[in-house]
Amino acid sequence: MSTGIINSLMTGAVLQVIKMVLPVLGLALIVGLIVAIFQATTSIQEQTLTFLPKLLVILLVVGLLGGIGFSSLGEYTIALFSRIPEFAK
Repeated sequence: MSTGIINSLMTGAVLQVIKMVLPVLGLALIVGLIVAIFQATTSIQEQTLTFLPKLLVILLVVGLLGGIGFSSLGEYTIALFSRIPEFAK
């Protein structure tokens, strides 16, 4: 197995992880910023106020987009397993 194959495998794996995590982290970041601005303007410094909205958004996004992400992961895994004979050369 050459370094080019290893490099392409690692690049594909990292891109797959980014595709699965980016919507969840992006929306959690946006909700966190909105809650932080709300806390700064109202001087409410409650710790659970930042936790609960982010948790709800993360659960909602995983529930809505989880099927798409896991089907993409399944396709990547099938493509990876189909390349096993190429790796043995």
